[in-house]
Formats: sequence, structure tokens, C-alpha cells
Amino acid sequence: MPTRALPTGTAPPAPTRSATHRFPRHRRSVGRARAALRHQLAIWHIDDAELTDSAVLLLSELTTNAVNAPTTPGREIGVRFELTGAALRLEVSDASDGQPSLRHATGEDESGRGLALVDALADAWGSEPRDTVGKVVWALLRMPEEGTR
Repeated sequence: MPTRALPTGTAPPAPTRSATHRFPRHRRSVGRARAALRHQLAIWHIDDAELTDSAVLLLSELTTNAVNAPTTPGREIGVRFELTGAALRLEVSDASDGQPSLRHATGEDESGRGLALVDALADAWGSEPRDTVGKVVWALLRMPEEGTR
């Protein structure tokens, strides 16, 4: 099969890189997921502090929701980070079929603000059913332009 050359001056697309982790459905896993993300971003040489802080906060909120999702005991949560040249995608999977919904917490509510933060910080977010049981909730952050990092 013939290959096509890129036009002169065009860089090839950056390869997709990813990392996957599994954690017990326990509140300590939120901190472990944050540490895994920071470690992975360092491996990928992502040193943009604003991007890192936003990614860590997004992952924290998504992981907290997965830990709190109603499901049978003993289930794990999955965390996946995917980096392309244009974006960082964060995914958190759990065994609950309940779909996340954006709500507006009142001043008296002790919780319920996580997805509002995700909605405000992420360039895009959503959820999808898993092939087996449960769902994947994802958030996307666009990478800064080369030279602005």
C-alpha cells in the first residue's frame, strides 16, 4: 500500500500516549489517582502548571464521583489518561449504570458541586456506557499551543 508524504513543513501528528490504573473503590483512591496523574504528566514532560492543576482537579472530582457511585461492594474504579498532541483526556470508569447529571447545589448542600467544576474547567466532558457493566466519565483539556508551555 503506498504511503502519502506530508506536505512540506507539516509535522506528523503526535502519537497518542496513554496510561491506565485500577484502584479500589475507596476514598483514599482519589489521592492515589491524583498522584498517578502528576507522575504521568511528569513522564510526558508536561510542565504547564495551569494545565496540571486543572487536570488534577478534574480527575479528583471524577474519581470522587466514581468512589461514591452506588454499586456492589468490591468493585474497582478505572482511571485512564490519554495524551495526544492536541488534548489530554481523563477517563474514570465505575460499575454503576447511573449516569452523571449536572446539578446546582445550594449553599446548604455539603456536596453536589463536582460536575459543576468539571463543566467549568473542562473543554468538553461526557459519559459513555462501558462494554461490560457501568460507565466511563471523561473530561478533555486542550493542550496549550507549542511555545506557550
